[in-house]
Amino acid sequence: MVGVATARALAGERIALISQEPRPAPARAPQGFDARVYAISPGNAAFLARLGAWNAIPEDRLTPVHVMRVHGDDGKSRIEFDAYRSGVSELAWIVEDRRVQYALWRGLETQAGLSVHAGTAIRELQIGDDGVRVALDDGRSLGARLVIGADGARSLVRERAGIAVQAQAYGQTAVVANFACSRAHRNVAWQWFQGNRGNAAASGGVGHGGAVFALLPLPGDHVSMVWSTASAHAERLLALDAQALAREAASAAQHVLGDFSLVTAARGFALQRLAAARLVAPRAALAGDAAHVIHPLAGQGANLGLQDARLLAQVLAARAPGRDPGDLRLLRRYARARAEDILAMSTTVHGLHRLFDSPAPALARLRNSGLNFADRLPVLKTLLMRQAMG
Repeated sequence: MVGVATARALAGERIALISQEPRPAPARAPQGFDARVYAISPGNAAFLARLGAWNAIPEDRLTPVHVMRVHGDDGKSRIEFDAYRSGVSELAWIVEDRRVQYALWRGLETQAGLSVHAGTAIRELQIGDDGVRVALDDGRSLGARLVIGADGARSLVRERAGIAVQAQAYGQTAVVANFACSRAHRNVAWQWFQGNRGNAAASGGVGHGGAVFALLPLPGDHVSMVWSTASAHAERLLALDAQALAREAASAAQHVLGDFSLVTAARGFALQRLAAARLVAPRAALAGDAAHVIHPLAGQGANLGLQDARLLAQVLAARAPGRDPGDLRLLRRYARARAEDILAMSTTVHGLHRLFDSPAPALARLRNSGLNFADRLPVLKTLLMRQAMG
């Protein structure tokens, strides 16, 4: 998604877009629900609208979040964010991955100066002083002055550019699935920090290990579940049949939405924290998961990537006529513009995970009293919300 958004944002440049995934068929819009969804901030929704992609997503597949309720792991503490009380129309939009991808790809059909190489991989990438050479698996060869790596956590561009990376596995897996629920969600998103209080007996002898359980509203009476939990517990969840998983999810949600029934098969994604030592190198720039991967507890991973695309395109568009887009001094403007936001979000999310993962009684009291304290400070809540909204 970040790579295609970057290509769309660079309209007017001569670009080659390389994707291992095949190009979506223009005449075949996605059908049914997609298990993978994003919470898109209003700022990034506006960015996608400027690209012409947001309006290409059917309105009935865009679900606004009006309220967000976050519960601590003591069963009593919580913080609530309310769009209406804060004078905004929505906190975020929940949209399925395939819907965004389809809308972005459709706009590439008429983009001047763009060549698309889909369904093929990079066999070799050479980054030199004067330019970049790319050899594709299909035998074609390309030359450029700048390569942008939006190629995921195992980024080939990052490796070839000699950019070091720090990665830390969380020992958790995000289990995602969509459910129909017997009660209306009323455009509310929920999140429960489950801490280390998971009942091992009720979990087949497997503890939750600092789990976070979230429900995001989808069209109609449907929700998307993101259950970030210890990998052993996730394996047990993924092995359950549809009815058993629905019962377990409804129980974890404390039955706030009544009974659940599964509508998409559950999928698991191993969780890690990843940070590239730098966003740029001579003739190379990183965006999205190639540059940073964070825990999904704040739902901000996709937003960070789209902000990368937006800022990188702005920097390149603002360069002087004829200036080399691979000039490191130019690319450093992008790195400086993104450094503070990326560091702040990564540090905050990682800190929250560690805080709620700790079994220490003193930290348990601190984190839960902190939620209640923050909930009583409208100014602080507004600051947190505005930051997340982009």
